[in-house]
Amino acid sequence: MDRFKAMQTFVQIADQGSLTRAAEALGSSLPAVVRALAALEAHLGVRLFHRTTRRLSLTEEGRHYLPSAREVLLAADAADQALKAEAREPAGQLVITAPVLFGHMYVAPAIVRFMQRHEKVRCSVRLHDRTVNLLEEGIDVGIRISPLEDSSLVAQTLGSIRRVVVASPAFLAQHGVPRHPRDLAGMPCVRGRVDAPPQWTFREGGDGGKTVHVTPDNRLEFNHLAPAVEACAAGMGFGTFFSYQVLPHVAQGRLQLVLEDYEPAPRPVSVIYPNARLLPARTRAFIDWMKEEFSGLRM
Repeated sequence: MDRFKAMQTFVQIADQGSLTRAAEALGSSLPAVVRALAALEAHLGVRLFHRTTRRLSLTEEGRHYLPSAREVLLAADAADQALKAEAREPAGQLVITAPVLFGHMYVAPAIVRFMQRHEKVRCSVRLHDRTVNLLEEGIDVGIRISPLEDSSLVAQTLGSIRRVVVASPAFLAQHGVPRHPRDLAGMPCVRGRVDAPPQWTFREGGDGGKTVHVTPDNRLEFNHLAPAVEACAAGMGFGTFFSYQVLPHVAQGRLQLVLEDYEPAPRPVSVIYPNARLLPARTRAFIDWMKEEFSGLRM
């Protein structure tokens, strides 16, 4: 028995005062209404109506049950309307993840602007430099700087960033500007992550060119990127970073890009989310917002 439908049937019969009129109001057949009422009475173990060939009236039990049934139906309708309103207007909790430095520099300001536009949305932002499993960790949306490997997720590309090599102007004046990746051999370098690959990868000859690997002499290592960038700017050696991590320093003249003709293929920056047909309005709105904020991103 569909208890919710049976309650609707019971309330309509009470309101209409007739099984036939209740069937018309429900868009149902008379036999279906009779069966639903009989099933509800059997479930409750009481009769809800006195029925004669001429008259239909509530029993004492029916009169007690009617207000409760109305309350249940009204609560269900209110829940439906609230959810439908949320589907139209972004509201509720949104959990977002992004890489630490990119999240700090670019994603967080975009989230602030998004929340200023959508005041009913609450956001929890988690910045990690590891690959986060959205489904296992209960995250709605992620910003990722790498190709998508998990087929259970959807990725929409926001733009791309480059992997670059930099050094301070003073360091280059002392040691010279490298013309080829092999010129880095034996040169002091700064490592921004202790778990980074031991080799730096370059691409010789543009798109489709052969890959060149260089093993740097990591004179200084950090487990975080920000101090590694500062160390490069202080003249401690060459460093390889994503372009967004060093562009402010390049703009200020503290760092200089080198070996630009040998950079590996750009990395995609994507907004990723679980593969779901019906996304909440807040999730859809955030995805659209990020696509607009980062439209044509090229760094």
